[in-house]
Amino acid sequence: MQTNEIKVALVTGANTGVGFQIAKALAENGYHVFVGSRDLEKGRDAANQIGGGAHAIQLDITDNNSIRNAVGKIENEFGYLTLLVNNAAISNAGILGRTMWEILNAQKASVTSIDEMRQVWETNVFGTLAITQALLPLLRNAKQSRIVTVSSSLGSLTLNADPHNTFRSGFDAVYGASKTALNGVFLSLANELENTDVKVHLVSPGFTATALNNFEGTDTVEEGSLEPIRVALAEDIPNGSFTGPATYRTEQGGQVPW
Repeated sequence: MQTNEIKVALVTGANTGVGFQIAKALAENGYHVFVGSRDLEKGRDAANQIGGGAHAIQLDITDNNSIRNAVGKIENEFGYLTLLVNNAAISNAGILGRTMWEILNAQKASVTSIDEMRQVWETNVFGTLAITQALLPLLRNAKQSRIVTVSSSLGSLTLNADPHNTFRSGFDAVYGASKTALNGVFLSLANELENTDVKVHLVSPGFTATALNNFEGTDTVEEGSLEPIRVALAEDIPNGSFTGPATYRTEQGGQVPW
């Protein structure tokens, strides 16, 4: 068990958007932050903007060699990991240049491309679990550690089954359902690890204007990052939490229904 006081974090997809804001906040609060980015140069640019204890690391969570190299780098430098923030995700893998609503209409269960569905789930579900599994030994080496996975209330089956939810029309079979699957996988992991020193949390940033939705979200990236940053910095949240920003069903920081 590692007793070193240096807090070490890895944020996937941290070169832009919510991931960048999380990495910045962690560095400002004394963490040594590995800024995960598929494109190393973009990661370096982001780390330079953040400054302090931020350092770029090449990481494509759909590439086993990339995962292995990233884990090896963290292991060689520290031998443990305090915090893993699973932020990397994609919303579509189809034709470029479409509006958010065009993408959603193309991703309805009755018409969606199965190939596109597989590509999105490969990142959002399988890749996210792959990097988590690979880093679990290092997380277990820390005195206490946490896994924070950026999900979405769009994946909530309870909310999408509610006819009063005006956003339920945006629940598609590709991105939205990938978040449902992600929630299930990480709730399973939370249950598995509940008697260990590794806590698991899920967090929704809300409808944030990022590349995931062609920047058509209603909240700024700074607003959408507030709850993920709160969860990433907090060390006293109960294992297995799923929280989000204020919605018609939850208060700020309130539990999102599964």
